[in-house]
Amino acid sequence: MQPVLNIDDIKRVEVGLTREGVSVSELMHRAGCAVAQEVLELGARKAVVFCGMGNNGGDGWVCAEALLSRGVNVQVVTPIEPDQLSGDLARQVAQSAVRAGVPTVVGPSREEVKQALDGADTVVDCMLGTGFHGAVRTPFDIWIECINASGARVVAVDVPSGLSAQSGLAEGDCVIADMTVTMIALKPGLLADTGRDACGVIVVAPLAEQTERLVVEADPVAWRTDLADYLDVVSEPSSAQDKFSRGSVLVVGGSGRFPGAPIMAARAAARAGAGYVTLAVPGTIVATVQAHLLEIPVVGLPCDAEGVLTVDAAEKVVALAKHNSAALIGPGMRVAAGPLACVNALLRSDVPLVVDADGLNCLARLTENNITEFPDLTRRDAPLILTPHRRELGRLVGRADNPPVSLEDQLECAREVVWSDGGSEIVVVAKASATACVGVDQAVMPKPGPASLATAGSGDVLAGMMASYLAQSHGECADLPLMCALVCEVHGYAGSLAAEAYGTRGVMAGDLIDRIGLAADVVEEHALVPDEGGAEA
Repeated sequence: MQPVLNIDDIKRVEVGLTREGVSVSELMHRAGCAVAQEVLELGARKAVVFCGMGNNGGDGWVCAEALLSRGVNVQVVTPIEPDQLSGDLARQVAQSAVRAGVPTVVGPSREEVKQALDGADTVVDCMLGTGFHGAVRTPFDIWIECINASGARVVAVDVPSGLSAQSGLAEGDCVIADMTVTMIALKPGLLADTGRDACGVIVVAPLAEQTERLVVEADPVAWRTDLADYLDVVSEPSSAQDKFSRGSVLVVGGSGRFPGAPIMAARAAARAGAGYVTLAVPGTIVATVQAHLLEIPVVGLPCDAEGVLTVDAAEKVVALAKHNSAALIGPGMRVAAGPLACVNALLRSDVPLVVDADGLNCLARLTENNITEFPDLTRRDAPLILTPHRRELGRLVGRADNPPVSLEDQLECAREVVWSDGGSEIVVVAKASATACVGVDQAVMPKPGPASLATAGSGDVLAGMMASYLAQSHGECADLPLMCALVCEVHGYAGSLAAEAYGTRGVMAGDLIDRIGLAADVVEEHALVPDEGGAEA
């Protein structure tokens, strides 16, 4: 797994490296040369390096000098003369590049920037760096516009300028890179929100042999998975299986208004490998639901005239759950006294449980929108997986009007939930443009899924898959966050397969379900026999 560090932790690693004999000057030279090597491997012939006034700009000057020495036609665009740079180190490397013969364009107008870019095949963005936040000021806002309009291949250094490396948000335009060479470790802002589209392929340059140890000691905020990491939770294929050994799932949900959500969840649980799936829905919609499910038995539960579960359903739900390896509650269920009673009853049972959608909204209601004040409700003797998107996560932690808006914030809120619980068998699968599976000990981030997953019912499918994998583990998974990440990975790959058939905009949730099995086979095969080249960040 690849560690993800907050910006402050990156700074501490840099300090640690200097204490172990790797000077700041050496780090800058290694960073600039690492970028130059990537640019050379891309086949650059004419490169324009845009340098800021800090250490990120210093990396750019080193890169430019290295490219010149390798025969690349290169020039640097800089806001001020190299001799006027305030930072001693940045000024020294800039002066060195000038002495080596690197041509410069100083304080150019918009037209001069366009002229510099004319005919360039590669742009190196070294303007603002990881310390940047807020709005981009002149001249860099103009430079960003010109770079994005140039059509040249763009390599960003550490982070695309204009993007916050911490939050992944941009107040205005930011550089849209084809590749980002980031130093030491991944940062949260590169992996989520605007960062997903802005960074392109991410290459991590560790800069020193001591980096790996110092990064781990810095306590990463999250870990980004590679396919090979799933070996710990992927079982070797075996023919010695039956429907009982593959686990059984109870799905509880639905209402007169939303009968489709539990159908999708139940079908997804079956497609994800559970040997036996039972769907429990309000009695008034049993006939409708059963018509869509030939292989899955449907049980009717007490409900009112609107097809919403009543309090009487709770006892029956618990009785059904006890005969299954895992349960899922929530899809399409609505928020009312009956659903609240069912959620409460299942939480107090010893059945491995996934809570999704309206199940989470019921949980928020049960805990008065502050789950951290009710740790006994989620503290149980069996695994518990919560699957909130950002708005649902906000409701759980008292932030209904101020839900998390970034990966950084999302991780913080999820940790509030798991740390208040204090147990080892609770995972919050915090869903967003980048999903984080947050347990007590660590947060695991699978590769993000494609845009085709942004469709109604996609979350119901994921919840059904979570329950299925939980059932197949029979409540004995050694690494629950990693198992949840595997499920997200399979879900994402199913989205990719569906997009191949129907296009990114044409995918519906049912299309995902029909490809879960194929997606699981591919992901698990690559986990067991990883590609030689590995997976891109």
